[in-house]
Amino acid sequence: MNTPTVLVTGATGTVGSALVPALRARGATVRAMVRDAGRAVPGVENVVADLNDPRAVATAVQGVDAVFLNSPSAQDAAALQIRFADLARDAGVSRLVLLSQYAARVDSPVRFLRWHAEVEAHVRRLGLDHTVLRPNLYMQALLGFAGTIAQGWFAAPIGDAAVSVIDTRDIAETAAVVLTTSGHTGRTYTLTGPRAVTHGQIAQALSTATGREITFQEVPDEQFAAALTGLMPPWQLDGLVEDYAHYARGEAAEVYSCVTDLTGRPARDITDFARDHAAMFAQT
Repeated sequence: MNTPTVLVTGATGTVGSALVPALRARGATVRAMVRDAGRAVPGVENVVADLNDPRAVATAVQGVDAVFLNSPSAQDAAALQIRFADLARDAGVSRLVLLSQYAARVDSPVRFLRWHAEVEAHVRRLGLDHTVLRPNLYMQALLGFAGTIAQGWFAAPIGDAAVSVIDTRDIAETAAVVLTTSGHTGRTYTLTGPRAVTHGQIAQALSTATGREITFQEVPDEQFAAALTGLMPPWQLDGLVEDYAHYARGEAAEVYSCVTDLTGRPARDITDFARDHAAMFAQT
C-alpha cells in the first residue's frame, strides 16, 4: 500500500497517541478521530466523532484506505466496535486493523477477553482485509500506580505469576507496519515484550531506574477491589479483577516474537520502560 490514508480511532489514547507519529514516520496520511475538538492532534487531519454516534463515524471513515479500530473502555465496547466495522465496510474501507487482547476467546472467564473475541469473530465474517493485534498487559498500566509508586510501593492480586508485558510504543509501531505494508490479511499477531516478568521484577526495574527502593505487595482480590471502588464503574472494576485472576493463574506468560518479526527490532524490556518513565514515578 503506497502512502495510505489511515483513520486512527482513539487517537489521543495511550496507543493512538503513539501510533499517529509512527504512521507519519512511515509516510502515511493520518486522519485522527477524536471525541473532543479541543483535543485535536497537531499536524494531521482531525475528525470529531464518537463510537456512540454512527452518523459521525460514517463521515469519519469516508475516503480512507485503512482504519485502526480501538475503543475506549465501555460496557458496550463490543457492540460499538462491531457497528464501527460494519460502517467501515459499507464505506468501502479496504483494510481494518483491530486492537484486541492477549488470549481473547469466546469461552474465557474474563469478560474483556470474551468481548474482544466477539469483535474478532465479527470482523472475520465481513470479508475485509483485516488483521488482529492481541497485545498483553500494557507496561503503561503502571502509570496508574504512579501515586503509590512515588511513595515506594504498589500492590496487586497477582502473586509471583509472570506476565509478558508490552510497551504500548511497540504496539503502535507494530500497528503502523501492519497498516502500511501488505501480507497481513487474516493474520492474528500476539504482541508481547521480550520476556515474562513478575511484579517483583517490575519493582526491581523501577527501583533501579529511580534510584530508590520500590516494593511490590501482594494483596487479595477483595482488598484490591476495595481500594479502587468509586474510581471506576463496578463492571469495569469486576473486569479488572478478572484480568488479574487471569494473570495470577499464569495464563499470560508466553512470549511471542511478533514485534521483532514485524518491526525488525527487539521489543522494549521493562527496564527500558522504567528508565524512560522514571520521572513519572518521582517522589512527591
